Amino acid sequence: MPHSHDLLVIGDANPDVVVGPLDGQLAFGQREQLVSSGALTLGGSAAIMACGAARLGLSVAFAGRVGDDEAGHFVRDALAARGVDTTALRVDRHLPTPLTVVVTRDEGSGGDRAIVTSPGTLTATSEQDVPRGLLASVRHVHAASYFLMPRLARVLPALLRTARFHGATTSLDTNDDPAGRWDPDGLAAVLPVVDYLLPNAAEALALSGRTDATPEQAAELLAAQGPVTVVKNGAAGALAHDGRTLLRAGGPAVVPRDTVGAGDSFDAGFVAANLAGLALPDALELAAACGALSTRAHGGTPAQPTWEEARAHAVTPAITDRENAS
Repeated sequence: MPHSHDLLVIGDANPDVVVGPLDGQLAFGQREQLVSSGALTLGGSAAIMACGAARLGLSVAFAGRVGDDEAGHFVRDALAARGVDTTALRVDRHLPTPLTVVVTRDEGSGGDRAIVTSPGTLTATSEQDVPRGLLASVRHVHAASYFLMPRLARVLPALLRTARFHGATTSLDTNDDPAGRWDPDGLAAVLPVVDYLLPNAAEALALSGRTDATPEQAAELLAAQGPVTVVKNGAAGALAHDGRTLLRAGGPAVVPRDTVGAGDSFDAGFVAANLAGLALPDALELAAACGALSTRAHGGTPAQPTWEEARAHAVTPAITDRENAS
């Protein structure tokens, strides 16, 4: 059966309002605080990843749910403008499109960000939003924001199992768990059918159940449950564990303007590299380049690199540690 697309992305899509950087604490009491920049841009981990993959030259389809509102129209138009097939993006006539506000802080305040999301249609997203024909006809399936979509999370093992049965590889970026529970039972069911798990360092520790561990130890623990575990570690680069070997990679030196969505652009680079047949060390380097380059502009998608740009910046050989990370 011919492939309909290289990649199917399942998950969240919403407008992001990104403002900052804030040079102090967020103030309540009806205080008005001024920042130097603000942007209305496409958000959602899955949506940003899909756009990054399309920018890298993949044929990408998106499956999820938005509301029948202006925010939903914005999301659909933004995905389509970036070359993502939105045929499977379902419109919910009753629930609103999710909305996210991101407040960034300057480097003097730690360079962090606060994320506030109204989930809208995310709570209703389910297996009915994922066409079986796509699962059976793509080369790779990526799922994101696992903890924001509990109905989808419950059936995700079956969906990924179907995709693998038809020859696709799979990946998962769980993102943060707002409830702080990290669903160990659900993860135990889904990780064995995930080829590549793509958390950041804090998420890797929480997912492993070992918040006292190092990112390297967490990656090894998670890899023992099935997936090659690739951990995004901010300015320190990234690392990967395949159950036997630990790899580390740095990214190119850039002056970041906005780190929103950098991890999702990293995911896009990693998946694109794997579909191109690159070995794990090279895939890790290319992904790190994609994540770093995406920070050159405000918002998650405007500075996402092309394949040629990413390859040109992925020049540092990955460091291999043949010893286990424990």
